[in-house]
Amino acid sequence: MLAVVEIAGKQFKVSESMKVEVPKLNVEVGEKVTLNKVLLVQSDASKLVGNPYIKDGSIVATVLSHGREDKILVFRKKKRKNFKVRNGHRQEYTTIQIDSIKS
Repeated sequence: MLAVVEIAGKQFKVSESMKVEVPKLNVEVGEKVTLNKVLLVQSDASKLVGNPYIKDGSIVATVLSHGREDKILVFRKKKRKNFKVRNGHRQEYTTIQIDSIKS
């Protein structure tokens, strides 16, 4: 079974027992999360598409860990103006494992 779910404004294609890194969720490690913004559910025999979301669709996932991505450096410079700015950014993420998909 396959599903497309919206998490924090981004869409992810998931299936059961799949591990996915999503934008940080404010949930403790080991807790279960119910995701209600399911856009599509596809099984072997049928496909169910929401308008925009499936009415009773939900995905249950377990939070495995929290982390931070590698640092991205942002460098800005204006020539002949003696202007240089260097900033770094590390995006936080949450690793979840999909337990079940309900449509």
